[in-house]
Amino acid sequence: MARFDLSDAEWAIIAPLLPNKPRGVARVDARRVLNGIFYILRTGSPWRDLPERYGPGTTIYNRFNRWAKAGVWIDVFNALAERSPESMAFIDSSIIRAHQHASGGKKGGPDHAIGLSRGGLSTKIHAVVDARGLPIRLAVSQGQLSDHAAAADLIAGLGRLRHLVADRGYDARALVEQVEAMGATAHIPTQRNRKIQRSVDRMIYRQRNLVERYFCKLKQFRRCATRFDKLARNFLAAVALASTRLWIRTYVSTT
Repeated sequence: MARFDLSDAEWAIIAPLLPNKPRGVARVDARRVLNGIFYILRTGSPWRDLPERYGPGTTIYNRFNRWAKAGVWIDVFNALAERSPESMAFIDSSIIRAHQHASGGKKGGPDHAIGLSRGGLSTKIHAVVDARGLPIRLAVSQGQLSDHAAAADLIAGLGRLRHLVADRGYDARALVEQVEAMGATAHIPTQRNRKIQRSVDRMIYRQRNLVERYFCKLKQFRRCATRFDKLARNFLAAVALASTRLWIRTYVSTT
């Protein structure tokens, strides 16, 4: 088995989550295709440089692209994320530099979630992780978008949430009120220039490094550390697949 390939235990977890093959349609071995996709995600290689053992690069890319368009990769990630207790969540974002292959193209096209920030053209990954540091919500946006602007949609629907932990970048009254309306407590320090300072439980806030550690693990997948995909949906699919791999590795190691 190659270095980045799925083990038997990992494949047993993810296989039931993939779409069933239509009757009478011969499909390329799904495990081999997925191993090829993970090779690209981890190494950051162009699709055309995929090793021959995975089959034609166009076949692997077409499956990745087609299922990204259909939302399959997001559905697989969500199926695993739904197993999280969600009682305590940590939210943060990370700036990802957009490669020239991603940022090029004609003007006036659809929103590719690439914007101009201090570091140049970039995309921002927004993530919510649980108390184990496993991702439960993901989104991408233009690099210059403020953190709290994306937070409302990201935490909506977390019905079991009791504590939300975030840094000062999420200090917005509307977000705090949203968290309180969900029956949870917002552990978000106030901006230093505010007259009234919100108290934060230090022991809880100290655990915020869980989301920072998630981003460190995510960026071991070089296709997520630098954005090569033109389409926002494909980049989000790559992030979701890498996050799926983190989930199944945790399951395998704890069972």
